[in-house]
Amino acid sequence: MEIFQYLFLLIFSNRSMYMNLITGRNTPDFAKDTVYRFMKMIQINWIRFTTILSTRIIRDAILPLDSEDRANVLIIDDSMFERNRSKKVELLAKVYDHAKHKYRFGFRMLTLGWSDGSTFLPVNSVLLSTENRKNRINEATEVDKRTVGYKRRKLSMEKGTQAMLTLLDAARKATIPAKYVLFDSWFSSPSTLHAVKSMGYDVIGMVKKTPKMFFRYNGEDMSLTSIYNKNKKRRGRSRYLLSVMVDVVKDGEIIPAKVVYVRNRNKRKEYLCLIFTDVNLDENEIIRIYGKHWDIMPILAYGT
Repeated sequence: MEIFQYLFLLIFSNRSMYMNLITGRNTPDFAKDTVYRFMKMIQINWIRFTTILSTRIIRDAILPLDSEDRANVLIIDDSMFERNRSKKVELLAKVYDHAKHKYRFGFRMLTLGWSDGSTFLPVNSVLLSTENRKNRINEATEVDKRTVGYKRRKLSMEKGTQAMLTLLDAARKATIPAKYVLFDSWFSSPSTLHAVKSMGYDVIGMVKKTPKMFFRYNGEDMSLTSIYNKNKKRRGRSRYLLSVMVDVVKDGEIIPAKVVYVRNRNKRKEYLCLIFTDVNLDENEIIRIYGKHWDIMPILAYGT
């Protein structure tokens, strides 16, 4: 416990353990090798620990201050975790940075966060390497397959969508209060929508306008662009251009959903597509929830 408290407080002291040892200020009662052994322990379930810690903070400190009608959501997003100077880091990979459109050495940090619209709190996270063995610079060390450390290494080599479901499942088991799961177009697919819905959450997500993804509209499988072209758009200064009901089909199972076409504020001639599985929710409310909660996501990127 002393080791954990020391490492936790280092963040707020704006100093590293190395500098503390050099200057002799705020030095711990244990050697640095003790800290390294603690950090390398493969028996500690950090995902479960941070999830339970976040649950306690949400229930004891945040929810008592919120009104009952406030929409609580879970947010999934990833950011680049660069390690360009590293050479011997486990599972170090060549990862494509979608923001800079370049390949970098490092990991994708997949983070699950909770928000009530005003407060953002990280719940858990995982560093993703790559499932492509050719892009992995180093492989994982051999560890006991019964340990948490082995499962964490295995998780880091899975697809981002599968890792997302693992993080969501940990939040569900910890009973974090949230009705919706928000994510951007990188995670939006029929299989993901079905998987999240089966956990008991409704989805609010951005969807790609790709011709390779189909939704059932009026009994016909169509792309979002084709659906848009077949319908009359709303005029005036409406917050959205079009709203249609679709069926999300996966292995014969059907989930009713609503797709809202929203004008792109950065490019007025283009539009964005929002999909949500709570079909009883008003379109303007969906836009408000997605927009307000997504506005705080720079906090996540800054924290990584």
